[in-house]
Amino acid sequence: MLKKILLGLVAAIVAFAGFVSTRPSTFTVQRSATLQAPPDYAFALVNDFHQWEQWSPWSKLDPNQKATFDGPSSGVGAKFSWSGNDQVGEGRMTIEESKPNELVRIKLEFLKPWEATNTTTFAFQSTDNGGVSVTWKMEGNNDFMGKAFSLFMDMDGMVGKDFEKGLASMKEAAEARAKKVAEEKALAEKAAAEAAAAAAAAAPAPTEGAPADGTATAPAP
Repeated sequence: MLKKILLGLVAAIVAFAGFVSTRPSTFTVQRSATLQAPPDYAFALVNDFHQWEQWSPWSKLDPNQKATFDGPSSGVGAKFSWSGNDQVGEGRMTIEESKPNELVRIKLEFLKPWEATNTTTFAFQSTDNGGVSVTWKMEGNNDFMGKAFSLFMDMDGMVGKDFEKGLASMKEAAEARAKKVAEEKALAEKAAAEAAAAAAAAAPAPTEGAPADGTATAPAP
């Protein structure tokens, strides 16, 4: 009887392993959003890891997480490492490619609770109305454990929600900056116009018979 049970258990394990092996060997998670802000505003929020706290969906999951920045302040070579609670785990990101207002490609390495290396890209496309469309994509390979995990958890559904939340926060941050810059520009233009009007009002009126520009003319012979 025990032998039959063991054989049945082995057969079940083999069958399960065989089924797991048929799962996709790669995965892709992608989300997009349109921001009513100049492309360089959105690009700056991604190209500089110091700015991620403004919009990253994971930045506030652990207020006590440790963050480390290495390399350049932004662009290719910039690195960000984190270590926190079970919700954020431990890992690091490295910018491997950066094209101003077009693309940021990042090597994403998870160290805990499990090890994995994925590629994350942010693509920026200008819109006709002066805004920008941002596409956030993550790609990776599924090893056996990853394939088994996908049987119980939908990677797209799980991570996709975080992407949507992050893009919504990015939209809010970029549009808030665009609004502030527009308001400051309007105030500066208003102040300049008022100063010009005040200067014109304070200028002495030209005397009778004198040119309006104040230049003297010689009497006719």
